[in-house]
Amino acid sequence: MLFSLEDKNAVIIGGAGGVGRAIAEGLIGSGANVILADLFAEGLEKAAEDLLEKTGKKPAFFVVDASSEDSVKALLAYVVEEFGRADILINSQGYNKKHNAQDFDMDDFRKMMEVNVVGVMQTCKIFGAHMIERGSGKILNVSSVRGQIATRLPGNCGYCSSKGAVNMMTRQLASEFGQYGVQVNAIAPTLMETPMMTAVIEQRGGDEYRASVADTHPLKKMMVPSDCIGTVIYLCSPASDYVTGTITYVDGGLTAVG
Repeated sequence: MLFSLEDKNAVIIGGAGGVGRAIAEGLIGSGANVILADLFAEGLEKAAEDLLEKTGKKPAFFVVDASSEDSVKALLAYVVEEFGRADILINSQGYNKKHNAQDFDMDDFRKMMEVNVVGVMQTCKIFGAHMIERGSGKILNVSSVRGQIATRLPGNCGYCSSKGAVNMMTRQLASEFGQYGVQVNAIAPTLMETPMMTAVIEQRGGDEYRASVADTHPLKKMMVPSDCIGTVIYLCSPASDYVTGTITYVDGGLTAVG
C-alpha cells in the first residue's frame, strides 16, 4: 500500500519535543515501529506514555546526544539489536537562541550550529551508512521556512543560518546517497504552536498574537504540530519512492507570498 508504514522501523531524534511527538503519533498510526531518541530521559518517558495513551502503542525510547558520534552509534546499535534495522530516520532536534545580529553571542551561535547542523549531519552520516549497506532507507530532516526566507523580526540570524545549512545538507546528501537507494528530504514548517511555544505565545498576547501570525499566511491559520503529519507520512512511505532532495514547505502558503 502506497502510504503504509507496516513493519518499518522509524527513529525520531528529538522525539520528546512537540513536533517529534506529533510525527511519532502519525507514524505509529500508519503502522511503523517507532523509536524515540532525545537527550533527556524524563522527557522521553513522558512522550512514550503520552503516545501510549493516544495510540495504544508505547514506542521504544533511547537517550542520545546527537552531537556525540559514540552516542549516535550506540543508538543505531540498539535499534539494530532490538528491531533488526533502521528504515526511517527523522531529525527533529533543534535549538534556538535570539540575539540582535550586531551583538550576537557567538557561544550561542556555535551551539545552534552544533545542535541544528552538526547533530543532523552526524545522525545522517551514521544512519545513512547503515541504510547504504542495506540498500534502502529514508531520511527526513525538519528544517524551517527560515531556511528559505528571512524574517523581519530581529534575533534570528543564527537560527535562519542553521536551517539554510540543513536545506543544503539535505540536497547534497540526497545527491550522494541516491545511488544506494537512500532518499533524503526535508520538511520546512512555519512558526507553530508547540506545547513549549504556548507560554511564549501567551506572553505575546495570546489569541491576538495567534490571529496576527495567522493573518500573514494565505491559509489564515496558525500551524500546530499535527499539520506536519500527512506530509511526513508521504515522505516516509512508498508513495514518495521517486522523491529525494526536496524541501517541502508545510507553511500555510507563507513562502508563496514571501
